[in-house]
Amino acid sequence: MWGYFCLNAILVILIVVVGFYAIVGITLENNARDRVTRAGRDMAAALKTGVSSDLTDEILNYRGEGVNFYIFRTDGKNLQPADFGGVYDELFKEIENRLGDKEVGKDKFFRTGNKINYALVAENKNGEIRYILASYSMSIVRETVGTLQLWLLFAGGIAMLLALLFSYEFSKHLTRGLNVMSEKAVKLAHGDYEVEFINANYKEMAQLSDSLNYVRDEVKKSEDFQREILANTTHDLKTPLTMIKAYASMIMEISGDNPEKRNKHLQVIIDESDRLTGLVNDVLSVSKLRSNMEEMNLTVFDLTELVYAIVEKFGYLQESQGYTFMIDIQPNLYTYADEEKIYQVLYNLIGNAANYTGADKTVYISLKSNFDGTINEFFVRDTGKGISEEELPEIWNRYYRVKENHPRPVKGTGLGLNIVKAILENHSFVFGVDSEVGNGSEFWVYFPAVPPEVYNEINNSENK
Repeated sequence: MWGYFCLNAILVILIVVVGFYAIVGITLENNARDRVTRAGRDMAAALKTGVSSDLTDEILNYRGEGVNFYIFRTDGKNLQPADFGGVYDELFKEIENRLGDKEVGKDKFFRTGNKINYALVAENKNGEIRYILASYSMSIVRETVGTLQLWLLFAGGIAMLLALLFSYEFSKHLTRGLNVMSEKAVKLAHGDYEVEFINANYKEMAQLSDSLNYVRDEVKKSEDFQREILANTTHDLKTPLTMIKAYASMIMEISGDNPEKRNKHLQVIIDESDRLTGLVNDVLSVSKLRSNMEEMNLTVFDLTELVYAIVEKFGYLQESQGYTFMIDIQPNLYTYADEEKIYQVLYNLIGNAANYTGADKTVYISLKSNFDGTINEFFVRDTGKGISEEELPEIWNRYYRVKENHPRPVKGTGLGLNIVKAILENHSFVFGVDSEVGNGSEFWVYFPAVPPEVYNEINNSENK
């Protein structure tokens, strides 16, 4: 990081130095061209008006500005400066070659060494043709630019040194927080969930810290959830296995010759075997649904009939334990989904309500179409203790039943709501739960509605 800062500082300073040299050099040269052009034309105007006989005063004034003048007749005789017997013959030939014909007003720029020259054809007040040459030396300008450039390089060097020191301190300050977070991330990877990611120096670092804290909490939840499932699954496996072994021993030692007792004990073994099978199936279902290994068989089916069929499954609770199922189900409601999996969803939700309802042992079930007929709304409500706002989001992901100590009339593994969540998410259905401590809980699912005529058309085509 420090290397990038250094490279950036060097590039910036180089750009500034080169840019300064280019801009200043071009600007000064343009100014010099403007100056000699203005001076040459002013001199031509003075020559035409005949302000003075030899233009000495004008030439001296411009010389103070760094502009030298040379005035020639067309025969090569130099008028300014005074004729020194051919000293300026080469200069005259250069001007004559540059200007060519003697058309008044014709001008030309050219360079000789470090000088910028402006030559033009003019005439005096008597109509005689004269060559005027204005020359400006760039030596002083270039020396000035060179001096400025040296100072700029010096200032650039100081700036670069300061930039390097600043970038070094800044990169140390920035990477210090990253190093601390990296060390804590390693601890987190080794299972230390007590680490706290704190870095509020920069907005991005603070966001990263918050994200890592969130990951830590989620990983801890996941690991706690796994431990909880393992512990409870182990317990659920152990109980029926113990029962199976005990009753098998009883059949072998006691009731083998007594048909009535033998059948009773065998039924216990069958029931416990079914319980084991259910547990294994639920665990496998969770695994398959989470990994999307199980494909969905989507069909249009009668949702009303399905709910009625599931409610009938719980008839034994009404007969044997005094449960009441208050139903409000609208007829002829159809949806498009995997019927087998939706059966599992509804069974788990109704069973969950039966397990957690209050002392009145009442469960409320509703299935109705919404006002525009696009959604079939399913609700199941219990009258139990309810769920606190803090625990509400967790019930879909945890072995929630371990927190309750009341009897459960419906046998289950505690994975029911987790299975419900996975199935409904795979269908992309909207679902949720509303609950208040002391006032029970209400679970709801919105199924997409299919018009009855579409269902009938599909049935007729299948029957044919």
